[in-house]
Amino acid sequence: MKNMPSRSNGLYKVAIVGAGTLKGKELAEVLPQTSFPAVDVKLLDDDESLGQLESVGEEVTFVQSVRPENFENVDFTFFTSQPEFARKNWRMAQQAGSVIVDLSYGLEELPGARVRSPWMERELRQSPTPELEPGPVIAAHPAAVVLALLMTRAQKAGAVRSAVTTVFEPASERGRAGMDELHEQTVNLLSFQEMPKQVFDAQVAFNLLARYGDASSPTLEAAERRIVSHYKQIAGDNALVPSLMLVQAPIFHGHVFSLYIELEQPLALGDLTQAISGEHVALTRSAEDSPSNVAAAGQEEVMVLVRADVQRENGFWVWAAADNLRIMALTAIESAQQMATAMPKGKLQ
Repeated sequence: MKNMPSRSNGLYKVAIVGAGTLKGKELAEVLPQTSFPAVDVKLLDDDESLGQLESVGEEVTFVQSVRPENFENVDFTFFTSQPEFARKNWRMAQQAGSVIVDLSYGLEELPGARVRSPWMERELRQSPTPELEPGPVIAAHPAAVVLALLMTRAQKAGAVRSAVTTVFEPASERGRAGMDELHEQTVNLLSFQEMPKQVFDAQVAFNLLARYGDASSPTLEAAERRIVSHYKQIAGDNALVPSLMLVQAPIFHGHVFSLYIELEQPLALGDLTQAISGEHVALTRSAEDSPSNVAAAGQEEVMVLVRADVQRENGFWVWAAADNLRIMALTAIESAQQMATAMPKGKLQ
C-alpha cells in the first residue's frame, strides 16, 4: 500500500510541478494565504526553468528538476504544467506515494480520476468519501465552477425553463504563451508590423473569435466541451445545463460571463438576486462597481450583477466576472485540504 500523509503534527510536504507556469505561480502565491498545513513546498519544472528563483509566500526558493528523488516524502503533488508534461511525469509522483491534484487537465482521462469543486460540494451539501488510495483529483474548470454556482442558486429561486450563456475566454487560459502572443499582436498592430500567430493561429488583439485558426491546438471547441463536461460532473443531477458558447476575447486575464436565465414563473428581481447571493459571490448594484475582468483580478469571489430582461418578465440577465487563475488555485488547494482532513495519519502496511 502507499504511504499516506504521515505528519503527526498535521503538516504536509507539497510539490508544484510546472512552477514556472501561470497556474504554478498563482498556486505558489495563494497556498501560503490559505489554511492548508504545508510545511515545505518544492517547486519543480522542466529544464528551461531549472535554477530560477520563485516566491512561495514570503520565501524564495529554486526551481528543481522533475526527478523521482524530488518526490520522496511529498504528500501532495499539484500538476500545473502543460498537459503533455503532466502525463509524462505523473507516475513518478504516484509511485512515491504522493496524492495528485491536476490543474493541467492532462490526467482527466485516467482511470479513477475525479473532477472536484469544493465550492459546489458545500453548496450541494455533499460529503467527500475518504479514499485510502485516491486517484488523481482534477480541479474543475473555473468557468464550470462559476456557472454551476450561479445556476444552482438560481434554481433555488424558481424552476428554470431555459438558460443560455456566452463565456469570454482570456488569453491566460493558454498560459504564458497565450498572454505573450496577445501582447505582441497588440504592439505589432499598433506599429503596423506582422503579427505572431503561433498560439491562436488568428488575430486575437482587438478582436473576438468563435474559433481559432486551423493550426491552433487545443481548439476553442475543446475548451467549450471541457467546461460543459466539468459542469455536469460538479453541478449535480438536477442542475439544468445552459447552452454555452465560448468566445476568445482580447483580454489577458479573467473570465466574463453573460448568462440569460428564463424562469417558469414571474419572479421579483430582488428574489433572484437574493438567491444568487451568498458565499463566493460579490453582488454589485451600481455602474461604478459593475463586474469586469479588470475588477475581478486577484479576487476570490465571483462579481455578479443581475438585471431583468426588458422584454420577458420571466427573463433575467446575469453579468459576472471572475479571476480564472485564482479560482483554479483555490479549487485545487481546497480539494487537497479536504483529502488531508479525511486521510488516516501514519503509514499503511
